[in-house]
Amino acid sequence: MEKSEQEASYEDILHLPHHVSTARKPMSMRDRAAQFSPFAALTGYEAAVEETARLTEDETVLTEDMKERLNARLLFLKEQLTAPPLVTVTYFVPDPRKSGGETVKEQGRITHIDEYERTVTLSDHRIIPIDRIRNIEGKCFSEENFEEK
Repeated sequence: MEKSEQEASYEDILHLPHHVSTARKPMSMRDRAAQFSPFAALTGYEAAVEETARLTEDETVLTEDMKERLNARLLFLKEQLTAPPLVTVTYFVPDPRKSGGETVKEQGRITHIDEYERTVTLSDHRIIPIDRIRNIEGKCFSEENFEEK
């Protein structure tokens, strides 16, 4: 069987040992495979789609009656700061990346009400803006302790 012209031209190097560089360390199999991985032309596209699909809720606007009720409860709690009762504060947290946000409920004891900064501080040092509060509930608001106007 006669060898083709191309096979004959490589005959002199065909059986030589594989070259290993002494100047560079060998590349890992993972890095070698990464060279041939598909190119992601739309980097960040999936994250953008997920962000768009993430749901937020609109902030509810308090009526005047709701504001008066909340104000009465805050005034009551201000009188109780020496022995603060356990309450559940419902408030709105705006989303930092898109319009809307979420309504959150936190349980704790209000230890400080800052009228100037318009914030309440819970016993675990969480600070909640008064303007974001939607409701305050607790056993301390039962009829014998607290009378709403």
